[in-house]
Amino acid sequence: MAHAAPVPARTTSTTRIEPRTPDFFSGRAHTVGRWAVPFVIGLVYGYWAAANRRAGGPITTGNLVFGFVTVIVFTVLMAGVLYVAPRLRRELHAFVWFLFSAVAFGFLYNQSGESLLLTVGLSLGFGAIVGLFCFYWFYTHEDAQGRSVR
Repeated sequence: MAHAAPVPARTTSTTRIEPRTPDFFSGRAHTVGRWAVPFVIGLVYGYWAAANRRAGGPITTGNLVFGFVTVIVFTVLMAGVLYVAPRLRRELHAFVWFLFSAVAFGFLYNQSGESLLLTVGLSLGFGAIVGLFCFYWFYTHEDAQGRSVR
């Protein structure tokens, strides 16, 4: 089984040694990834929403425009959540992910033509599951100010 080679530790002004995690990508790759990952996820989401909306019918120009507008809106919203949410306290951080996931799921499910009451109920349930999972994750991996405890 392959293991990563140990990374030399950084020393601070005191004698305390802080372990450093390996970074395989350059700063430019991380900058591109901050927009590329939400865009790729947005492409999948936009295609899925357009496919739900046409319900197996023919692909039309309006359907393509709807898909591309969905990609743009979803990408901007997801990039905003990825930028803003980590700067919040863990409760608000989890609440932002609850809202985003509930709205994204509800919009996607609503395109299939189901009733509004069922869409709202399922999206609130899905968002609650995501929000609770996120809160648990942030609670066990961050302190009260949102700094990583590792």
